[in-house]
Amino acid sequence: MRIVLFAVLLGLFPGGVTGLLQAQENTAIISAEPGPPNTLGTRSDTEIWHDLRLGAGGLVNPSTGSPEGGVLINSEGWEWSKLRNPETSPVIRYGSWGLLGVLGALVLFFLVRGRIDHGADTGRRILRFRLDQRVIHWSVACVFVLMGLTGLAILFGRPFILPLIGKEAHSVLLTASMQAHNLFGPVFALFLLALFVKFLRGNFPAWVDVKWLLKGGGFFGGHAPAGRYNLGEKAWFWTAVLAGGALSVTGFIMLFPDYLATRDTIHLSELVHAIAALVMIGFSLGHIYLGTIGTRGTLGGMVDGHVDEAWAQAHHDQWLAEELGRSDSETAADPIPDAEVQEA
Repeated sequence: MRIVLFAVLLGLFPGGVTGLLQAQENTAIISAEPGPPNTLGTRSDTEIWHDLRLGAGGLVNPSTGSPEGGVLINSEGWEWSKLRNPETSPVIRYGSWGLLGVLGALVLFFLVRGRIDHGADTGRRILRFRLDQRVIHWSVACVFVLMGLTGLAILFGRPFILPLIGKEAHSVLLTASMQAHNLFGPVFALFLLALFVKFLRGNFPAWVDVKWLLKGGGFFGGHAPAGRYNLGEKAWFWTAVLAGGALSVTGFIMLFPDYLATRDTIHLSELVHAIAALVMIGFSLGHIYLGTIGTRGTLGGMVDGHVDEAWAQAHHDQWLAEELGRSDSETAADPIPDAEVQEA
């Protein structure tokens, strides 16, 4: 009879005798009396649930390799959901107001100040940007426009685009925007690095920047002296580099979350990514305005590389003096054709 009972027990526990002993051990653990104070056995369900909601962790299988494996509830996710919810997100609310405010300010400035002009052209044109500089500039500009439009569709699509085009069209737009954003993000980072290297020279602070600032940049009348780049252009350069760098770093973190970050780091990266994008887009609107309809003669410097001498005298007089002096000197230390002068 004992032999039959033992065989039945072995059948109930496939692990054999070891499995039977383990089952007895687990039973003993489950049925054990509560331990000393400050252990699980003496805490109420309310206290345990409170700690879990605040992100308390526990013991996990070390083979999983996940630092968050012991966390049952990620409390930071609740706060993040508020930031991403279109109805409660301050990023979406203030970001949309900020971009609309920039557009409104540019329209108001154009109506009040009008187009900035440098007077009659002289017919003598000076090389301002070489071909390699123009190629890098337009490469960054094109990719940035694509990244900006797709990023805005991702960030503002649900509250603003979805009600206009419906769920199906919005789903297609969102999917395409996400794919393009992920694909061209690394390309943008490479182009931005090239832009930093190519345009770093001349973008450091100088005493003439203070004079330019005191003159209000010449936007409201009067001449504001400047070197190769004025203070506004330098501010845009460093904003693009720093904000673009933040976009690149956080973008890579979100592209490879399993290797580069924890869940909380990803949430922080998404927040920094959105704020940096809004700042860079806002500055770029002013840059585009002043480089096109806002100031006559500026766009030519990035199209064929040349500007009229009258434009250079009005906006970058110190740079013009340096370039003309270098062009006239037969012993110039830097023979690159920055000072090439053409007759129109």
